Amino acid sequence: MFQSVLDRTASNGAGSAGRLRRALAPALVAFSLAIAPFSAQAREIPESFADLAEGLLPAVVNISTTQTIDADRGPEMPQFPPGSPFEEFFKDFFERHGGPGGGVQPKTPRRATSLGSGFIVDAAGYIVTNNHVIQDADEITVILHDDTAIKAELVGKDEKTDVALLRIKTDKPLTAVPWGNSEAARVGDWVMAIGNPFGLGGTVTAGIISAKTRDINAGPYDSFIQTDAAINKGNSGGPLFNMHGEVIGINTAIFSPSGGSIGIGFSVPSNLAHQVIDDIKKFGRTRRGWIGVRIQSVTDEIAEGLGLEKSAGALIAAVTPGGPAAAAGLKVGDVIVSFDGRPVPDMRTLPRIVAETEIGKDAAIGVWREGKRQDLKMKVGELEVAEDEGLLNEPETSGVTDSQGGTAVATIGLTVTKLDDRLRSQFGFDAASEGVVVTDVTNESDAQEKGLEPGTLIVKINQTEVASPEDVVKAVAKAKDEGRKTVLLLVELRGTRTFIPVKMADKK
Repeated sequence: MFQSVLDRTASNGAGSAGRLRRALAPALVAFSLAIAPFSAQAREIPESFADLAEGLLPAVVNISTTQTIDADRGPEMPQFPPGSPFEEFFKDFFERHGGPGGGVQPKTPRRATSLGSGFIVDAAGYIVTNNHVIQDADEITVILHDDTAIKAELVGKDEKTDVALLRIKTDKPLTAVPWGNSEAARVGDWVMAIGNPFGLGGTVTAGIISAKTRDINAGPYDSFIQTDAAINKGNSGGPLFNMHGEVIGINTAIFSPSGGSIGIGFSVPSNLAHQVIDDIKKFGRTRRGWIGVRIQSVTDEIAEGLGLEKSAGALIAAVTPGGPAAAAGLKVGDVIVSFDGRPVPDMRTLPRIVAETEIGKDAAIGVWREGKRQDLKMKVGELEVAEDEGLLNEPETSGVTDSQGGTAVATIGLTVTKLDDRLRSQFGFDAASEGVVVTDVTNESDAQEKGLEPGTLIVKINQTEVASPEDVVKAVAKAKDEGRKTVLLLVELRGTRTFIPVKMADKK
C-alpha cells in the first residue's frame, strides 16, 4: 500500500517523493513489524487441489439404496415456500390423481431410491457413510470410482452420531483413506470434500473450516465441524479431507433455505466417528462410556450460588442408584469440572468426553463441592448395558393440584410447608422423598419466572438439605448474610429433579 503511494508520487517529482519517503519511513517500519508475526504463521494458499484429489477420488464411493414404501403411505406432497404457486398446483394434482389430501391411493407397494456418498477405510471392503443414507434400506449398492456396482451388507450403525459401516466383497483392489485428527484441525484450515451431489458422481469441492464444535441439535454428541466447502444433497456420508489426505470429518448436514449449498455445511468430526466405527467393526455395535448422572448447565446465577468464579462444568441434578457415579461418591449438587484429565468447560462437553473414555477405566474426576475442588476416582461403565437394564429411564411425571397453606419466605417469593403423607399422596411423591413442598408462588417473582409452582418439592438449598420451612428460612438468611444474590434450589418438579437458581428479593 505504502509503495503504491510512493510510486504514484514519484511522477510528481523526485524532490516531493524523497520528502514523502522520509516522512513515511517510521510508519513503514511499524507496519512491517506489525505484520511480521502473522506472515510467519500464515500458510500458503494451495496452487491446486488436483494432485490431492487424484489420489483420493478412488477411495470415495457412491451409495444407492432402495426401499419399499407401504401402499398406505402413498406419495408425499413436495414442500414449497409458503405462498408458492406450485403448492396449489401439486395439491390439485394429488386430489385428482391420488395422494395426500384425496384421490385413490396406490394399491401396490412402491420402490423408492436414494443416493448418498461414502468412503473406503479398509481395503478389505469396509466403507463408512451416514446412518441416514442407508436407514430403512432394503438393498444397498456401492458404486466404485470405476462405476463398478457391488451389493453391500450393513455391518452396523449408530443413530446418535449418524454413522454406519458397510462392507463389500470384491476381487478388485480397493483404495483406502486414513483417519485424521479432527482435534488438530483449526478454524481457517483448508479442507476438501468429495461426494455424490445430486447423483452426479465423484465431485470435488474445497473451502475452509468455518467453525468447530457446532451444536445443531442433531444428537446428544453434537460437535460438528462447519465448513464452507460446497456440500449438497447426495454429499451425505462423504469425507472431508485435510491437506494431508486424511479424513477429518463425515459430511452430514447443511443449512440451506433452498436445499442447495449456501456455504454452511456440517461434518461429524473424525475423532468421534473413528471410535464409533472401530467399535462397530469389532463388536457389531457401539460401546460408550457411562457414569450414571443427569446433568444440567451451570449458569452465571448457579455459579454465583455455588461460589464458583465462573459458569463452567456440568452440574449433577441426579445420580443413578447403583451406577458408577454413586459408587464413586458423587452427589447431587456436585459440579464436574474435569474428567479423565480433560477440562469440562460446559455441560454438553461432558457426555462426549465420557462416551470416548475406555469402558472399565478408573477415570479421575474433578468436582466442585461445598466451595472447593475435590478429586475422585470412578470406574467408567457402559452406556448400552445401562440402557438394556433400564437405568436411563426417567421417572413418570406426576401432576399437581391446588396450593396448601404454609410458611411464607418472601425473600425468594415462595410459601412452603413440610412434606407429610397427605402431601405425598396428593402430589405423587414416594415414601422415600424428603424436603419441603411449595404451596404458593408470589406473582412476578423470580421463582415464578423460573417455572416454580405449587407442588414443587424443594430438596436442597445451596447444597444443604432442607426438611422443614425453618430450614428454608435459615438457608436463605445464611445466603443473604454471605452477600449472595441468588439461592440455588434442588427441586423435584413434574417428576424430574433439577437445579433452579432463584434471585433473592430485597426484603427483610
